[in-house]
Amino acid sequence: MVRLECAGETDVGQRRSNNEDTIIVRPDLAFVALADGMGGAASGELASRIFVDVVASVFSDRALKDPSLPASDTVQKAFLSANRKVWETALNHHEHKGMGCTAEILSFDEEGYALGHVGDSRTYLLRNGNLRQLTKDHSVVQEQVDQGLITPEEARTHALRNIILRALGVGETVAVDLIRGKTQQDDLFLLCSDGLTDMVDDTAIGQILTSKASLDSLAHRLVEAANKAGGSDNISVVLCRVSSC
Repeated sequence: MVRLECAGETDVGQRRSNNEDTIIVRPDLAFVALADGMGGAASGELASRIFVDVVASVFSDRALKDPSLPASDTVQKAFLSANRKVWETALNHHEHKGMGCTAEILSFDEEGYALGHVGDSRTYLLRNGNLRQLTKDHSVVQEQVDQGLITPEEARTHALRNIILRALGVGETVAVDLIRGKTQQDDLFLLCSDGLTDMVDDTAIGQILTSKASLDSLAHRLVEAANKAGGSDNISVVLCRVSSC
């Protein structure tokens, strides 16, 4: 079975009064997850918390009842269950109408990794010193990049960069990007909210991740870099290294 080393950190940033991000790090259950909430008042915080709680429950049930269930199936089940819970909570509590979250789940089994993605939080893979973004943002500016209307550099500062096209919990169903791949020794995965990537570009992220330091230190340095760059949003990072496979 794959062995994992994990760390995570979440921070309110420099301009927000509350933190709508939530992370969970469970190497014992072979998964990590991250959510970035949205909605008025405390609704964003509630949506991201519901997501993480449901994901933890689904993976705990897998460990107890069906540990052989493929990671990809469990990731899909977790997304659908969490979407239903957030959606139903909003329906039953008018003050939370419209709440939702972006979300990432990364899980592992004997076949490799399974990654679920909705929204504009991201997951990266650092392998052999090369950083690669595994996910594609579900956002207006990403569509404009895909159409050749703007460059990736222009997208980072575009006025519409925070308008997302897909989120968990805002509808009765959700379309999940499910990405599978093989793992290699010393693969390092980064899950992060847009509070990091809006402030720190991929080159700088890669430079931090390739430095010799503990995962806790690397996570803190990423958050610190985003705060030093302005910290305009909540900042969350989760790091997961494959120590053996």
